[in-house]
Amino acid sequence: MTRIGLISDTHSFLDEAVFSHFAHCDEIWHGGDWGSLQLAEALSRAGKPLRGVYGNIDGNDIRSLYPEQLVFTCEQVKVMIRHIGGYPPKYNPDTRRELKLHKPQLFISGHSHILKVMYDDKLQCLHMNPGAAGKQGWHKVRTLIRFVIDGKEMKDCEVVELGGR
Repeated sequence: MTRIGLISDTHSFLDEAVFSHFAHCDEIWHGGDWGSLQLAEALSRAGKPLRGVYGNIDGNDIRSLYPEQLVFTCEQVKVMIRHIGGYPPKYNPDTRRELKLHKPQLFISGHSHILKVMYDDKLQCLHMNPGAAGKQGWHKVRTLIRFVIDGKEMKDCEVVELGGR
């Protein structure tokens, strides 16, 4: 069983409450738009494996450490993360091509600042966007997600509201 803390669109702002919300997580995943290398370093100091992708606002410092796309296996679940991806069935063309190529069971994106957890029946893939945890953007509430991957199963999904923007 792997407990995941999922965050995105921090835009250089890291609420200290994130550390308590992720205290019992085994890994932290970031969906892009970190905003600064200092934020990535702060998250890595949580002492948990940190995975992530760069977003459209991220500079070369972040892009040199994090790729545009990650494809990996967590337990028995194939995961794909891209910052700009869309959502079922409205994926952007590059993401649609990558989803068909890699056939993940879990697709994570950020960018929209819109919290979404929805299943794509056509691709047999769960899509998650944790919304935005930072203060920049038009969203009203900062959010993140915690969930569990246990073998082939994705379960115990919790949305955490961090407060107003």
